[in-house]
Amino acid sequence: MSRNFADTGYSAVEFVGNAESLVAVHVRDDGVEFEDVTHLEGATVPETVQYFDAEYGIGADQTAVIGPAGENEVRFASIMTSEERAFGRGGLGAVLGAKNVKAVTFGGDSSADINVPASQMEIHREAATDDHIMKRQGTVAVMDLANEMDGLPSYYFSEQQYEGVNGINGDAVEAKKYKKGTCSACAFACKLPTRDEERGVETEGPEFEVAMAFGSNAGVDDIVDVMKSNDLCDDYGLDAISTGNTIAAYLQAEDEFGNRELIWSLVEKIAHREGIGDTLAEGIDRAHAKLGVENWSVKGMDFAAHEGRVLQGQGLSYAVANRGADHMYATFYSVEYPLVPAKDGLDPNGTLGKSDRLVERENLMALCDSGVVCKFSRDYMSPQRFEALFGADFDDLLSVGERIVTLERHFNNQRGFNRDDDCLPYDLPDFEAALDEYYEHRGWSKSGVVPDSAVESVTL
Repeated sequence: MSRNFADTGYSAVEFVGNAESLVAVHVRDDGVEFEDVTHLEGATVPETVQYFDAEYGIGADQTAVIGPAGENEVRFASIMTSEERAFGRGGLGAVLGAKNVKAVTFGGDSSADINVPASQMEIHREAATDDHIMKRQGTVAVMDLANEMDGLPSYYFSEQQYEGVNGINGDAVEAKKYKKGTCSACAFACKLPTRDEERGVETEGPEFEVAMAFGSNAGVDDIVDVMKSNDLCDDYGLDAISTGNTIAAYLQAEDEFGNRELIWSLVEKIAHREGIGDTLAEGIDRAHAKLGVENWSVKGMDFAAHEGRVLQGQGLSYAVANRGADHMYATFYSVEYPLVPAKDGLDPNGTLGKSDRLVERENLMALCDSGVVCKFSRDYMSPQRFEALFGADFDDLLSVGERIVTLERHFNNQRGFNRDDDCLPYDLPDFEAALDEYYEHRGWSKSGVVPDSAVESVTL
């Protein structure tokens, strides 16, 4: 049985309604089968993956499963694939849980024949031979830079620098990395299989966002403690960023920063909605008032690690992003640290004059998502290479991303979202004027609403 979803011969799978009992959906090129898996109710992600391997020889990378968090409809439950890779942020695991779908598996031999242009092999070779720090430390390599810039969220966003950074930074992660890790056949191999034999902790990660959420934001300065938190989230099927941030909110409310045993207990309680875990499972936006802490979220999504109070274009990006405070929507932080060549970087101070670049970044990231292009490929993917890979003019390709962003905003508008929701829990210079500038570049109204004419033009 092949391992790639494309080998089923399908482009997408749509779930309509919900099952009467817990099921697994086996999607193959010769049909779809539904299996009653009520015996897997409450099973962790590894337990679920092991069942399919033992019963059918289905590998972890042929599965998309939820853990107890998804079954219990935790607002930030993830869909897990390859056992440790999360479709996190936004609660997709809760969606499957609401439909009583424990797992989806894929297989077949019906993938389409695709002519791969020579430029792809050029990119592959460059990625394979590049001596890049992310190959050793992943995204957590940026933590020291963020801390030096006074831009590392700490103690539930109340501080922006962490005195214990050396215990959770890139060097700390690299010391625990024991082999290469990669997505599919990627030559860059920036994943982080980590292990601490003394304490018996093994996981993949943590990446920068998780090292912030369960590290500096929770007052924890031991990378192995963060690794264990990361592993628990993977086991239960939880988005580690939102879980860590929500727990940090509770730690602030209880004056318990740094209490690792409490943190691990709370992860389990959230996954099972037990006691205080039921409140925390609703996320910061819904739980902050009960906890008596500030609401560090945008459109219901809590903040990522890249500090918008310092990287102020990234702060604007958090505000306008259709997903809320998600750093990957435009990856604008990359041009403000900068992580790109200096000539392509921007001064992190200020919000005005950045909307044209922000619109371009949002369109590009939407294109990358729809084209399955890694967002960390920025060092290798020039406009010319996009054109070679997709056989289209780069501006035309960006227009695909533009249509996606516009339709997402229209979807939100139809549900009552407007300028009032493009807000932040902190002040940025010229913020309201920057919103006007952004809407003008998008061709939206000053209230942040997509005109009917714009919707019609992108749906033709």
